[in-house]
Amino acid sequence: VSELRTAIGPLSGRSAKYCTDACLRRYLEARNWNVDKAKKMLEETLKWRLTYKPEEIRWHEVAHEGETGKVSRANFHDHQGRTVLIMRPGMQNTKSAENNIRHLVYLLENAIMNLDEGQEQMSWLIDFTGFSLNTSIPIKVARDIVYILQGHYPERLAVAFLCNPPKIFEAFYKAIKYFLDPKTAQKVKFVYPRNKDSMELMKSYFDVEDLPSEFGGNGTLKYDHEEFSRLMAEDDVKTAKFWGIDDKPYHIANGSGHSVAEVAPEPAAPIAQRVS
Repeated sequence: VSELRTAIGPLSGRSAKYCTDACLRRYLEARNWNVDKAKKMLEETLKWRLTYKPEEIRWHEVAHEGETGKVSRANFHDHQGRTVLIMRPGMQNTKSAENNIRHLVYLLENAIMNLDEGQEQMSWLIDFTGFSLNTSIPIKVARDIVYILQGHYPERLAVAFLCNPPKIFEAFYKAIKYFLDPKTAQKVKFVYPRNKDSMELMKSYFDVEDLPSEFGGNGTLKYDHEEFSRLMAEDDVKTAKFWGIDDKPYHIANGSGHSVAEVAPEPAAPIAQRVS
């Protein structure tokens, strides 16, 4: 870690805040502790963050992408206390590749912001109910997403459960798997709620009472866009505070477009540096 810090040289602003020791360890781990390769990877991320500015994306900019709940943060954690992201590709509601990616990046940043102290990774639950060729994203977009995830969020994924994927997804996944590094591919698990081994695997990661019925549990999962929007707007204040960004107040619109709340950032205050 010290070698990598020396290699990347002095940093300032958000880059310095991003590059905690835990962050450097993740990049080293992703490159098998090769300092030169980790340096190259980290420099590419810092360049990407300077131009893409993921920490500046706000919910009101991407909320329209989330109206169907195609990606959301769960209100429960796995057995390890990790944040859980729920994805429902069958709920795809827009065609813009750029906006789809921004929406996902926003929720990745949000999931990281909500990791408990000492936690580095998140779990994904992917529900394929309603998935079809009409709702699937193009291979090129999927490739771009994989590139961002692997290149700029290394060692952030603990496990991804693909629940009840239909046969047509198999060909899609074969094309995607080509872009996955072997370590990431090993984290992808295909599960089927009627399969005993699948359910035992799910129980080893999640509490059955929390786990939504779509994934073989006893919980219920009902996405409320208005409520989720309130939650995300509150988190935007935390994000702005963490990164030292002077956000302006804005209105959160409900499904009908009417303003339901106004969120103003609190004055900047010290915050535990647990996000990297």
